[in-house]
Amino acid sequence: MNTNTFTYPRPIPLEHVTIKNGFWAERQHTNRQTTIPAIYNKLEETGRVEAWTMHPEHERRELGSVVHMFWDSDTGKWLESVGYSLCKTPNPDLEAQADALIDMIEQAQAPDGYLNTYFPVLAPDKKWTNLRDWHEMYNAGHLIEGAIAYYRATGKKKILDVLSRYADHIDSKFGREEGKRHGYPGHPELELALVKLYRETGEQRYLNLATYFVNERGQDPIYFDIEAAERGERREDFWAQSYRYCQAHIPIREQTEATGHAVRACYLYAGIADVALETGDKELLEVSRRLWENLTQTQMYVTGGLGPAHSNEGFTFGYDFPNESAYSETCASISLAFWAHRMFHLDQRGEYIDVMERAIYNGSLSGISYEGNEFFYVNPLASYPNIDPYSKWSGINTNKHYRRQEWYFCPCCPPNISRLIGSIGEYTYSQTDDRVYVHLYHDNTVSLDVSGQAVQIEQKTKYPWDENIAITVQSESPVMFDLAVRIPGWCRSFQLSINGEKMSLQPKNGYVVVSREWQSGDTVSLTLAMPVERVMPHREIRQDAGQIVLQRGPLIYCLEECDNGPRLANIVIPDDAPLSSHFEADLFDGTTVITGEALRVEPDTDSPDLYLFKSKVDVKQEPFTVKAIPYYLWANREPGEMRVWVRSS
Repeated sequence: MNTNTFTYPRPIPLEHVTIKNGFWAERQHTNRQTTIPAIYNKLEETGRVEAWTMHPEHERRELGSVVHMFWDSDTGKWLESVGYSLCKTPNPDLEAQADALIDMIEQAQAPDGYLNTYFPVLAPDKKWTNLRDWHEMYNAGHLIEGAIAYYRATGKKKILDVLSRYADHIDSKFGREEGKRHGYPGHPELELALVKLYRETGEQRYLNLATYFVNERGQDPIYFDIEAAERGERREDFWAQSYRYCQAHIPIREQTEATGHAVRACYLYAGIADVALETGDKELLEVSRRLWENLTQTQMYVTGGLGPAHSNEGFTFGYDFPNESAYSETCASISLAFWAHRMFHLDQRGEYIDVMERAIYNGSLSGISYEGNEFFYVNPLASYPNIDPYSKWSGINTNKHYRRQEWYFCPCCPPNISRLIGSIGEYTYSQTDDRVYVHLYHDNTVSLDVSGQAVQIEQKTKYPWDENIAITVQSESPVMFDLAVRIPGWCRSFQLSINGEKMSLQPKNGYVVVSREWQSGDTVSLTLAMPVERVMPHREIRQDAGQIVLQRGPLIYCLEECDNGPRLANIVIPDDAPLSSHFEADLFDGTTVITGEALRVEPDTDSPDLYLFKSKVDVKQEPFTVKAIPYYLWANREPGEMRVWVRSS
């Protein structure tokens, strides 16, 4: 039973939102036609599908390979993406493919409910002996999410029953009760999945287990030390040297800053927010706010990317934002969007959706090619020949440009971006009994129940390319409710009218609330001014001092060599140079670009000297027209340099 003691909005489920046209319809079409099949082909090619047969000859893996230990999570995310696709677009062939895989998963489950393709075959005596590193709980979380999505789309309960049995097995092994281990996930994700399972099934024990995992993390004695000692290891043997890496260095309620592996952090923080919301735990709400403020005000890239460091795939210290070597994993931006969405439902402020939108349109979408079959694991904010930010040998004789790949040794990002694209409808609206929140703007129709009456809300817009949004309310009879439309933090000027009559309402907490008795056919016209903006860095960000980023609407822009020539670092955009935007219909099937006056500032000499005395060399300032494209679209054309931050004067 939900023990929440305060009223909160709830997201509108995916099945109630229909997307037929516009930006996200195009991305979802590519996801259905190209991305989902491409990922499944890789699951087959790499042995991930065969692994579910549990035959030793298919287990081409060695004990200790952490990457192979989370193969099952890739299956879970693919199944989740399939569920989101089938939810709105039936496909008998895809459904049959998923059903065949589900049959294999069911057959792989042990009598006690345990479900994993690695340990029963290769190391049956090692189950649950290394929660810190071996990803059993992480796999379980993604499989649970996949099961829920597939069940909701098809009504087929087999996979949900399988994963419920697995959750029961985990619950029988871990907790504070006598005879249970006091462990918790090394790689968080199971926490938020258990809350989803609780919401889907109504089983209180799943929420209780998620709550236990959150509260037990980092308690003294730290469980990871206990299990390490049982393996004959010491804390000093841990490669990361600190449990800050997995956010278990101190109890959750004492944590004040985002630390360690960025994806683990945001999955954990999303789970904390879920537990806080479902239990009414005000202290966890304050913890969530504290961590949010630290991360978004000192540790988030302008693209919504997270994590500057390759060494821990995550955070270092405040205001540390290298560009060429930025890690900024695709999964990190996706997990940030998940957390931001949950934070809004805890604390109704538009700043959370602002970050969610930033992370989705920029740091997440950059992780997939326009064609939908190649992916980025990491997302640098500058790229030059011979620098591969994914390689630990970055810059050493690579002799190539950084490009997306069809797959990775650790392929967590491809199915992750696929499931985000497929589920975008879930992030668009929320509601209480008498209020509907509009978070994201795109062509869609949503069907709601408001005060016991069926209501349909339709959006018509070319957002993010165009600033105009038309929202129409349809209902069989007049209905009283609040319509809260988001005014993004990037928008400095907006106009709102109802049935052609201009309104002078002001936003509060990022939303303009229109309270009225709505008649069928009432239309809200919203214009969000989208001038080209110059974004400056915080004074503590040393890597970007004296530079700017171009932004229009929710999109961050970048320069590419194919538009601007080489040596992008020598380009200067004067502060007084006019900048404008226009739509290019033949670029990526339609994209708004930014152009303006700029200078290429370089020494006017052909001297081979590496360093020159400025007093003896003239500096050439060559005017030219600079062109910027949305960051998420970079590396889809000819290979070359790329740069987000540009010098200004």
